[in-house]
Amino acid sequence: MKEILLKYMTQFTSLNEEEQRAVSESVRIGEYQKGAYLLRQGDHHDIKCYFVLKGCVRQFFVDESGKEVTSNFFTEEQAIPVFNDLAKEELSNYSFVCLEDSILVVGELDSEQVMYNKYSQLETMTRKMMEINFSEVQNEFAEFIKSTPEERYRSIIKKRPQLVNRVPQHQLASFLGMTPESLSRIKKRMNKEFI
Repeated sequence: MKEILLKYMTQFTSLNEEEQRAVSESVRIGEYQKGAYLLRQGDHHDIKCYFVLKGCVRQFFVDESGKEVTSNFFTEEQAIPVFNDLAKEELSNYSFVCLEDSILVVGELDSEQVMYNKYSQLETMTRKMMEINFSEVQNEFAEFIKSTPEERYRSIIKKRPQLVNRVPQHQLASFLGMTPESLSRIKKRMNKEFI
């Protein structure tokens, strides 16, 4: 699993093999079972971030009416940033739950700072990865706003096809901003197109 992390260090840093090995051996890897919560909406918590080596994590919140709204799915080689939770006294606006057995790099602010001090290129790597992530989120949000439900589903099939079979359909529908019934109709209509 750590070879994924090594790939990013090779891509975004000029750390030599020995330094890369030292970094990969010092990072904390967590194994989480399906259904495990990384964080619950409304909880206080330590500041952490995650990087998915294997598995799928769902980000969601419960709205005022008590309905769960899926805001994202994180799969292999994606960072799980927790931007709205920068102060420990703040309550989390979201829940993060593993939809599959998952293996994650667990980043904690204090230990990350020690690593950044020792290997300054890691901070650059993290920043570059976050810039890429932020750019993708901005583009996805702009596309989401201007697209129809069917266009959103077509986009998921094109950009993240694995989600269609990995996540429950009612959660995928919520993520796409539609009802499960609407998603079912769209899928049926699209299947007829390919027949």
